[in-house]
Amino acid sequence: MRTPNIDRLATRGALFSNAHCASPLCNPSRTSLFTGMRPDTTGVYNNEQWWRPALPDVVTLPMYFRKHGYHAAGAGKVFHHVAGFNPPDQWDEFQLQEFDDPWYRRAEWYPWVKKIPNPPGHPFNGLKNFQGEFDWGILDRPESAYGDQKAIQFGIDFLKREQKKPFFLAIGLWHPHIPMFAPKKYFDLYPDPRLPEVPENDLDDVPPIGQKFAAFRRDEHKRIVAEGKWRDAVRSYLACITFADAMVGRLISELERSAYASNTILVFWSDNGWHLGEKQHWHKSTLWERSTHVPLIVAGPGVQANGATRAQSVSLLDLYPTVLEMCGLPPRKELEGESLLPLLTDPKARHRPAVSTYGPGNHMVRTGRWRYIRYSDGSEELYDRAADPNEWKNVASDPRHAALKASLAKYFPTHSAPPVPERSAYEFDFAGYSWKRK
Repeated sequence: MRTPNIDRLATRGALFSNAHCASPLCNPSRTSLFTGMRPDTTGVYNNEQWWRPALPDVVTLPMYFRKHGYHAAGAGKVFHHVAGFNPPDQWDEFQLQEFDDPWYRRAEWYPWVKKIPNPPGHPFNGLKNFQGEFDWGILDRPESAYGDQKAIQFGIDFLKREQKKPFFLAIGLWHPHIPMFAPKKYFDLYPDPRLPEVPENDLDDVPPIGQKFAAFRRDEHKRIVAEGKWRDAVRSYLACITFADAMVGRLISELERSAYASNTILVFWSDNGWHLGEKQHWHKSTLWERSTHVPLIVAGPGVQANGATRAQSVSLLDLYPTVLEMCGLPPRKELEGESLLPLLTDPKARHRPAVSTYGPGNHMVRTGRWRYIRYSDGSEELYDRAADPNEWKNVASDPRHAALKASLAKYFPTHSAPPVPERSAYEFDFAGYSWKRK
């Protein structure tokens, strides 16, 4: 990977190389991070569940900063990107996500987007009779005209202004989410990308629930492979990451030039991982490493031993209590994460393992060496990542690991809240940003 700007950020902060999302899906991951609570506490498990009408009294991270005198501003994909997930009372100012593909966007999901007819050449990936969001390629437009650049420009303009109050600024990039569009120069960096290894029998020792998760949208993986597009798809993913890196670089450079360079904490994170064909799967929505593993960097005042990698397993759920402690704000007993401040000052400090949840009763616990998965029916997977970094051999049935499994199981949630109602249960008014149960 070519990520010079993110790499540079890591050298002047703390890189958490073993960070994991609370749930390997956009909405439950972001809901957990911004509420500070696990999916099994909130009942938000999928992308079809609005968090606000189900949790009307919850105090999110930007709301808490506003409560304590901060100016909260944001742009792009911060909360989940569909209408109804980003209430305006979260912010003093906010710029909605701008998309590279308005021809695809559904009016009821994205009422602020002006839909246009499919452009010539669509789909750009060249797949036969392809429909939907899973597209990739080069758009015929200047680099500055890509949608995420509008979010970056919002952040740059914000940092150029005189801020009379302390601020909480959240800039969300779509890339490398599908559709994977980027300027040509980023594709040129990866002329012959390496494909992941995918043993044909990899899923033979996986329980039925895990196999079901892996089979989600399996037809897309089969089509990509059958039509000889696997390498093109991987290339597009890499190109989009390097494009995102360039945009991150623009924002970091502006912060470093600004009046706020020395007193601003910067946190870089992503909401979930992504399969590129591993386990015969594209997308996320599994409890394996490819889905739960995320980048995480914290830099700025309060961070010591800059450039030292923290290899301890940590969770994005830990960010809410971390930034409160770093900013000297009162702690909140409702938060279920554990502050990372001890690790930010001492790279060798201890930290409890990360837990990820996908759907009620399906959990994963990750330590420095082990990944233990237990599904809602009691079936299990256990991987020794030191010996098996690709998670090809499930050793959960080995009696020698009984004590290890018992010790790891102590970190699993003991109760799973029932799923909150999905969007279909409500009438939503975007203009007034209000929900009414049908």
